[in-house]
Amino acid sequence: MEHMRLLLAIFLTIMVFVLWELLFVPGQPVQPPEPSGQSRSTESVSDDRASEPRPDSRQSGKSDPTPAELPSQSFGSIVVENNLYRAEISEKGAAISRFVLSRYRQSMDEDSPRKQLVPESNSVGTALIRFAGSGLESPEQAVFTTDSDSDHLRVTDQPETLSFYWQSSQGLVIEKQYVFYPDSYKIGLNIHLVNDGSAPLAPEMILEMTNPRPDGGTFVFEGPFAYVDGSLEEVKPKNLDEEQAFSGKIRWAGIEDRYFMTALVPENPGEKRIRMNEDTDRQVLRVGYIEPMQRLGAGAGQSYEYHLFMGPKRMSELKAFGYELDKAINFGFFDIIAKPCLYLMNKIHEFGVANYGVAIILLTMLFKIIFWPLGNKSYRSMAEMKKLQPLMADIRKKYKDDKKKMNEEVMRLYKTYKVNPMSGCLPMVVQIPVFIAFYRMLYEAIELRHAPFFLWINDLSSPDRLFRFDISIPLMAPPYGIPVLTIIMGATMFLQQKLSPPPGDPSQARIMMMLPLVFTVIFVNFPSGLVLYWLTNNVLSIAQQYYVTRKTV
Repeated sequence: MEHMRLLLAIFLTIMVFVLWELLFVPGQPVQPPEPSGQSRSTESVSDDRASEPRPDSRQSGKSDPTPAELPSQSFGSIVVENNLYRAEISEKGAAISRFVLSRYRQSMDEDSPRKQLVPESNSVGTALIRFAGSGLESPEQAVFTTDSDSDHLRVTDQPETLSFYWQSSQGLVIEKQYVFYPDSYKIGLNIHLVNDGSAPLAPEMILEMTNPRPDGGTFVFEGPFAYVDGSLEEVKPKNLDEEQAFSGKIRWAGIEDRYFMTALVPENPGEKRIRMNEDTDRQVLRVGYIEPMQRLGAGAGQSYEYHLFMGPKRMSELKAFGYELDKAINFGFFDIIAKPCLYLMNKIHEFGVANYGVAIILLTMLFKIIFWPLGNKSYRSMAEMKKLQPLMADIRKKYKDDKKKMNEEVMRLYKTYKVNPMSGCLPMVVQIPVFIAFYRMLYEAIELRHAPFFLWINDLSSPDRLFRFDISIPLMAPPYGIPVLTIIMGATMFLQQKLSPPPGDPSQARIMMMLPLVFTVIFVNFPSGLVLYWLTNNVLSIAQQYYVTRKTV
């Protein structure tokens, strides 16, 4: 029993240090083989249909312009706003050059700027068109014209379209049309190619999402990702020294950080290819969705339909978007447990608990109730073991020079008093997956970002700090201050150790008493929401252990 408790304590410590990296941060995916045959393409538009209005054009009351009729308006860039974001579309490449979320700030400071999903450091913008292996000019750096009569578009009651046009020297005409929706992070992106030249063209189009490398989280994945053949593929930026490629049914692809993501979603995924790499010259990550090569005869055209999601990784938003985009929220090895935890926390919040800190406390209490019988069994076993401590001490003293005989006598003692030393540990082991899943969910849930609890804890996603100061403290990440909640949590762990039966081996006892200090140091840089969860669980465990011990003694 004593050895099991020591091993369990050491396991928990190692778990906090290591399991995040081993279980929760996905490794480099295995590259699937390139398909041997030609990927399935979208339907090509024949010559006699090239001049027909496309569905989006018909909705806006416009017909496809012929090259001679291409709009000539030019503003440099056009600003688009709805209630959720402010976007800037550059006529250079018709790319989204800026994207600022209206309801999220960079930090908790009152003067903090709004969160930028496409920041100024992204010099090329995102949602770019490129061509590969066809000898065609790339429109990535080309200057598009537009049919808009204003450099500002406000989206209020109904969807609004914004189209850009460009013609290459080979005669390939590109129309790039954005569709913006009110009160939605969804953006439609429709691309139409027309060959206005006399020679056939064979463009292999690549639509790219780009963004600077995320800061990089220790415990969560940040970087390029894709949903391929029903499986989430994530590639760490450090593994992009060489280009990573995937093929199959690609439902969506993009770039994410801890709380936000930009994703490209094709309307008709089919069997396609995707590549991920880092552009070190422009200091951006590139995720390219590759359409199969199409042969366009003179006057022929080809249309593609996509959707963009640029916003928070909030489960409700992703489910409303559809296309299985909610699968982008991945809590790692215990995802099947963590997502119900997130659902329950949000339901508690919806049912009138406005404070997410209180919601965490209530959810922790719910888990404690569910595991109450297991906890009772564990603490009852500990109480029985505590009553045997004097007898066990006598056995160790008597057989201190004969380890084999000492173990035999200890096991005989367990049998005589009908005590199972494993019964105190196994219930705790059963609960570990739930604890880890809940732990991971709290670390990544955007609901806790900048969510206040009480007094000095004004952001449950950041470490708790009271009386912040500029003096650097060893082992503490900035901002520097007094981690009051974390210290209280460490004190509750120390109290738990006092309530538990001490190991007979003095060296083991010293290690066990060091664990509260070790955990306090580990937790000092963890988000206060996680510390609150662990503190609440400790307090409830102490109350249950005290209650069971009083009944048993």
